[in-house]
Amino acid sequence: MIKNKLYFDKYLSNLNIPKRDYMILQQDKQKDSKGSEERTENCSVLVVGGGLVGSSAALFLAQKGISVILIERHAGSSPHPRAIGFTPRTLELFRSVGLADRIPQVHGSKKSVRRIRVESLAGEWFEEQSWSPVSEEDTNIEYSPCGASAIAQDRLEPMLQQKAREFGADLRFSTELLRFEQDSDRVIAFVRDKEGNEYKIQADYMIAADGHRSPIREALKIGRQGKGYLTTGRSVLFKAPLNEYLEKGFFQFTIDQPGFGAFLTTYNDGRWVLFYPDDKERDIATMESDIAKAVGRSDIPIEIVITGRWEVSALIADSFSAGRIFIAGDAAHTLPPNRGGYGANTGIEDAHNLAWKLESVLSGKSKTSLLETYDEERRPIAWLRYKQIFAKNDYKAYSTEEDRAVPILDSRAMEFGQLYRSSGIEQGAAELPPALRPEEWAGQPGTRAPHIRIGNDRSTLDLFQKGWVLLTENSDWKNLSARLSSESEIKIDCYQVGKDLLHSEEESFRNSFGIGPKGAVLIRPDGYIAWRSSDCPAEAYSILSTALAQGAGLKEK
Repeated sequence: MIKNKLYFDKYLSNLNIPKRDYMILQQDKQKDSKGSEERTENCSVLVVGGGLVGSSAALFLAQKGISVILIERHAGSSPHPRAIGFTPRTLELFRSVGLADRIPQVHGSKKSVRRIRVESLAGEWFEEQSWSPVSEEDTNIEYSPCGASAIAQDRLEPMLQQKAREFGADLRFSTELLRFEQDSDRVIAFVRDKEGNEYKIQADYMIAADGHRSPIREALKIGRQGKGYLTTGRSVLFKAPLNEYLEKGFFQFTIDQPGFGAFLTTYNDGRWVLFYPDDKERDIATMESDIAKAVGRSDIPIEIVITGRWEVSALIADSFSAGRIFIAGDAAHTLPPNRGGYGANTGIEDAHNLAWKLESVLSGKSKTSLLETYDEERRPIAWLRYKQIFAKNDYKAYSTEEDRAVPILDSRAMEFGQLYRSSGIEQGAAELPPALRPEEWAGQPGTRAPHIRIGNDRSTLDLFQKGWVLLTENSDWKNLSARLSSESEIKIDCYQVGKDLLHSEEESFRNSFGIGPKGAVLIRPDGYIAWRSSDCPAEAYSILSTALAQGAGLKEK
């Protein structure tokens, strides 16, 4: 044991050893003095939090061959299903890792989880409630190969975790983070397992998906902005044979009766949940009576499973990263429940955005500056969704005149047409809106590459998600991309429309991506457009090389 600590601190400072490293050395020395060596494990990325976002992060990372350990202090998923409604865009991300086919989806023309205002399930049904209060014109455009899903969170999480394990992720439940430290080279986490054993995990990077209270975010002293705490609500999860009321395609019901209002939804597995808009505690008899009111029948057998209490707040972190640590999901943005499904879906997109960037940096292809684009791209999206929530009537009790002045965007624009602006993307005009429908963007760099059918069961989206892709009709671009791949750290998969890809209407393809027959479009591993050209000029190789170097943050040779 070091007796003169102040002297030893000064001694270490003269040696230019960071104090946090000294703390580790001192702990190791204490362990050694007792004759037991402290256990240390290593990985590329440590994920803290085993909910939807953390499990998705582990899955996306492992699928890319990254060594990842996930720790979660609970033994498993919460008995309350929690999240309701996963968007087609989220299902696209799961499709990219071979999981979407295992998840039940809503298909047909709407491809969304539909909501309706009713007196009760058995009573009068009023009007369908759109995900967006603005009028949305019908279109024959197919925006996605995927549908939405009403799968319960406690059903989805194990599926994500199983798939992550198939790719080699190391998931450790009943394992608690005690504290952590970071320096310019690593993150060190001190953890304790369910047997009480304490050990260290050393990682190149750490992702904090540890919830809206996020001890990691608080320890990093990352502030938050927004309206803060809004309200607290209650819920009751129950089982009941009510499938007959799902035959019209609605899964969510706003109960509207004189003196009684609630929100009722199903997980399509025999379980339903009734949400109360207040924080009143109710006994079993009262909850059973309320369920009967919402159903509109008293002859249905009901089994109450569990009750819940929910805090609703609205806050966005001032930064989504600090050093080698990134925050994602509720740790980064706490968004109140809403018809856009912005909560869990936004967090899953965070994880997907970050995964390919970490892989590119960890493999040595990209500079660490590429990781700065995670905050540059995802934090504005969190604010965009925050502002859309308070522009609508759902939270009018908490909105200001300034909130209500924000233009309400089309739901298809919000889901499929958000615009990224970052140092890794060819910049568009400053006056471009934050989101438009894909057909309005027509291949704008910074937006999701559009879905086009290229076969009975194939989509252009299936070409992406694995690496960098160049789409073109022009053979010169294909030859140039092959040359660049041979000279660069990053391989580009080039698909020539009309040869490698057969599409019945080439003009439609050009319109979707905004390029002519001599043009080309460069797409990132997350399916977002990094750059495009409408022609093939003499300096095309240099232009493409610069676009790839910028988009991937390539190291200089």
